[in-house]
Amino acid sequence: MKNIIVIKIGGSTLGSGDTTIEDVVALQKQGKSLVVIHGGGKDVTEWLKRQGIATRFVRGERVTDKPALEVATAVLSGLINKEITAAINVRGGQAAGMSGVDGALVETRIENPDMGYVGVVAKVNPAVLEALLQAGFMPIISPISLYSMDRPEEAPPLVNVNGDPVAGDIAAALKAQRLIYLTDVPGIADAAGKVLSRLSVSEAQSLITSGVIAGGMIPKVNACIRAVKAGAVARIVDGRKPHALFNEIENPVGGTTLYNNK
Repeated sequence: MKNIIVIKIGGSTLGSGDTTIEDVVALQKQGKSLVVIHGGGKDVTEWLKRQGIATRFVRGERVTDKPALEVATAVLSGLINKEITAAINVRGGQAAGMSGVDGALVETRIENPDMGYVGVVAKVNPAVLEALLQAGFMPIISPISLYSMDRPEEAPPLVNVNGDPVAGDIAAALKAQRLIYLTDVPGIADAAGKVLSRLSVSEAQSLITSGVIAGGMIPKVNACIRAVKAGAVARIVDGRKPHALFNEIENPVGGTTLYNNK
């Protein structure tokens, strides 16, 4: 498989006026090979609230006990995944919804038990994606993944994983041509708030160390670094603009490009 484009859609960029679904259908009809990873943390929080389950965050990451894991799995791999997949298919695209569990796509371990059932990516097995792409389908991936590494017998086989590193590791495993993050910010900014159009791996790492890149941008940038080192062009762009994805493929303007300076 060549020229694969991996796209991470943040839940905050999907709304009633969003054009991402139209864009991925149009790009697929042009013959582009697309892989989409989606989030949906706000929806998970809302459904937890409906179920009377308290939500607790540590450094911006959701603590996920068993009840929260059940809701996250239902919302991310069920409701959101199928809504996106259906929206693409009814517009004439060819999409197949799945999660990191299917085909043992994303294998994980738990590094911080205090966070509950929150995994980190240990291994990506891209065979199922390659089969779908070869058959003409666009995989739509929920970040619920397989708890397969060092799992206690009594633990569930599922874990919740941040979709940002999932996207980066999938891009690296597929040796993707591009990795694109559709976010709710214009790009990566410097200490003065100016968006940086280009950023080397070493510069990005320095900005993380200095605290300029912080919060939810850290896992995105680290994921971009992994993908770039595997040969991809990584971009962080404002997904709130109309047809941001289509324009990014055809004529990229704005955003931040990460590149390998070695």
